[in-house]
Amino acid sequence: MTDGLVVVDKPAGLTSHDVVARVRRLAGTRKVGHAGTLDPMATGVLVLGIERATRLLTYVVGADKEYAATIRLGVATTTDDDEGETTALVDASGVTPEAVAAGVAALTGPIEQVPSSVSAIKVDGRRAYARVRAGEDVVLAARPVVVHRFDVGASRAAAHDGVPVLDLDVTVVCSSGTYIRALARDLGGALGVGGHLTALRRTRVGGYGLDVARTLEQLGEEFAVLPLADAARAAFPVRELTEEEARELSFGRRIAADPSCRGTAQAPVAAFAPDGGVVALLADERGDRARPVLVLRPAGTGPADA
Repeated sequence: MTDGLVVVDKPAGLTSHDVVARVRRLAGTRKVGHAGTLDPMATGVLVLGIERATRLLTYVVGADKEYAATIRLGVATTTDDDEGETTALVDASGVTPEAVAAGVAALTGPIEQVPSSVSAIKVDGRRAYARVRAGEDVVLAARPVVVHRFDVGASRAAAHDGVPVLDLDVTVVCSSGTYIRALARDLGGALGVGGHLTALRRTRVGGYGLDVARTLEQLGEEFAVLPLADAARAAFPVRELTEEEARELSFGRRIAADPSCRGTAQAPVAAFAPDGGVVALLADERGDRARPVLVLRPAGTGPADA
């Protein structure tokens, strides 16, 4: 199986692990991983790595993400989505567009967000959602995230058990680790009516969008991967190397930094040999040297391996 990425359009009802298991069977290899989980209720972009491309996933996980979601104002639930039990039901007919805009603005930019108690975050070695299901009260610590965009599109008056509520279609672009369910909860809380998520679709992870995603059914009919070099070009800034620089990096050695193309250990630059193959991911060190944080074409391997 060729090294590379598979961008899946995950259906509702499956866990990210379920998708990995199916792709392992299709790819004929156990070496498959994913870059960031999606809840079973969510659909959309799930990036999987095959063979050596699993090593890219560490950096893809940290990429910004984009979502299309629907928030229902007037109903709070135990899980901050519609799979939980209702904890509060409040008439939201008095919520104005101006109040929504102010609430959204307060949740845009760098914020401190308390993740949903049913998230996959570990608490003393156990997932938070597992502790909640076992009957424990779980309160997670706030953590810094960045909401780059929080746009409200269409809004619709609706009813929930006979009580007027308000549905908002939103688009969110955010940093890794941001919980859209928590945004729904916090927006509803700020407006005094409660809120939860009724639909969630991830439309982009870093440079990978729905335009390159394929359903599991499509992959079952024709399984193909995004080659390692193409995957790296889509996800990272690019530096073109000389033959000598490519050779040095293949041995894991540092090379001179390129002032026009700087990377960090968390957000590296993909370095390409003259033949078009990706050699390594680079981070600058002390301003004048760049070091490989991940060598993808070690010395002794040929262009076909990159």
